Parts: sequence; structure tokens; C-alpha cells
Amino acid sequence: MYEGYGADGVAELVEALTDNRNRTAADVRHVFAKHNGNLGTTGAVAWIFERRGIVLVDAGGVDEDELLLAAADGGADDVEPDGSVFQVSCAIESLASVRAAVEAAGFHVESAELSMVPKTTVTIEDEATARKVVHLIEALEDLDDVQDVYANFDIPEHVLEAVAS
Repeated sequence: MYEGYGADGVAELVEALTDNRNRTAADVRHVFAKHNGNLGTTGAVAWIFERRGIVLVDAGGVDEDELLLAAADGGADDVEPDGSVFQVSCAIESLASVRAAVEAAGFHVESAELSMVPKTTVTIEDEATARKVVHLIEALEDLDDVQDVYANFDIPEHVLEAVAS
């Protein structure tokens, strides 16, 4: 795990799997430096994230109340709409039972995985800053040894569309 900060104080948690820690550390450090970020020490940003189970359910024609009841039966903590899906969150121990309960109720599960969820987020309204954050995350994800990149930013949809174009 590598931890650091990107543009506008966005916390970044990088999960890597490598056979050469020195090479991977140098690569991650280089990407942070190239994109005006700072690689931190152990514990610098990890406290902002907690490991949670996340089940994504296709929102097409789904009644949120029915999904909430089915997910709660499996041990879920929360159901939130997120674009074209509902995001069901739960404790890591409950992931399998939540997925099974949601599927048994007839809902289509797009994915079920363990993820690092930020406790607090940084809202980014500025397109230039959003572009810097997105480029840093993309550069980190492009590294061969990096498995996942987690960040605590919240970019409104209209800003994200402008950055993507």
C-alpha cells in the first residue's frame, strides 16, 4: 500500500502487488512527483478509508425500498443511488450474505467486491483541478504493479464530463 496526496489535498491510496518493492516504490513516487502530488508515509491517508463490502445492483426498473429491504435482510448497512446502479454497502463479513440476499430477491448484481471507502470526501468544482486529479489516478492505474487506486474526491457530473471531453 502506498499513500499520498494529489491536487487540492485529495487523498490517494494505491494498492500494489509486486515482486520488486524498490521498483514499484520508485514508479509510484515518480508518478506522484510528475503530477504535482506527494507520496506520504504509512498511515498518512489510510485513516481516511475503511474497508467495506460494495454490491452494485442495476437500477433499471428497481424499487429502492424493495432493494433496501432485501439488502437489509442480508446484513447491508446502506443503499444509495449512483447513476445507473444502486450501491449497497456492508461490513466485509457480510458481503457474501448481502449478495446472496439481493440475488435471491430477484435483483441483478453487477458486481460484489471489497473496496476502500473514504470517510470524508473533497469536493472539486474546478475543471483544472479535476483534470489534475483524474490524470494522476489514470497514471497510477497504468503502472503494471498497481492493482487498485482509491481516492476521496467528489467531482460533480458536469465537471467530470467537461474533463473527459
